[in-house]
Amino acid sequence: MAGGWGAKAQGGGMLLALLGWISSCVTTFVPLWKNLNLDLNELEVWNMGLWQVCITQEEGVVECQAHGSFLALPPELRISRLLMCLSNGLGLLGCLLAALGLEGWRTCEDKPGRKRRLLLGGGVTLGVAGITTLVPVSWVAYDTVLDFWDETVPDIVPRWEFGEATFLGWFAGAFLAVGGLLLACSTRSTKTATPLAPACHQAPACHQGPAAPGLPGGHHLHPRNADLVI
Repeated sequence: MAGGWGAKAQGGGMLLALLGWISSCVTTFVPLWKNLNLDLNELEVWNMGLWQVCITQEEGVVECQAHGSFLALPPELRISRLLMCLSNGLGLLGCLLAALGLEGWRTCEDKPGRKRRLLLGGGVTLGVAGITTLVPVSWVAYDTVLDFWDETVPDIVPRWEFGEATFLGWFAGAFLAVGGLLLACSTRSTKTATPLAPACHQAPACHQGPAAPGLPGGHHLHPRNADLVI
């Protein structure tokens, strides 16, 4: 049962980790972290990401412009860039380490301890990648909420709202964290137990002493008849 649960946990954890890593990469580069609808011109929708700002018109035309200087960006965008790139790198490293430690792979089959360490290291790395994804996404979402409810800004001024990448980033961080947890926990079921020595099912036979030498014809030597045989 333990081995079957471990294989299922490894398969599920690896699937979640891959989905989380791909979603994290998409979240990093799409300009959909914030949306802005202009009341004066409802035909245009502004979208902001970590790298550029895009304007989508009603005809479907999209015009994008990259951010200026890195130092000119708000602090949450600067830190989010670094953390998301770090998350993508850690996610890739965690997937590679965990893949080498899976039971289905033939790598290090003669060294089960090393396979467990690879699997555990991959799970921990994926968990850290999930945290480094959740932190910047939640930070940008928090600042968006503060700006939206800022009473010092006149009501006529448009407000930024959550973009699709915000929700995708939350799912990506959760997938990475849960996938890493499953992979790390599955290492407990991959420990090979030391085989026990075969038990003796026939006690009389096991404890029976060495058989007395027999005589030709199937007759056994009895102590009382030893003189007669001699």
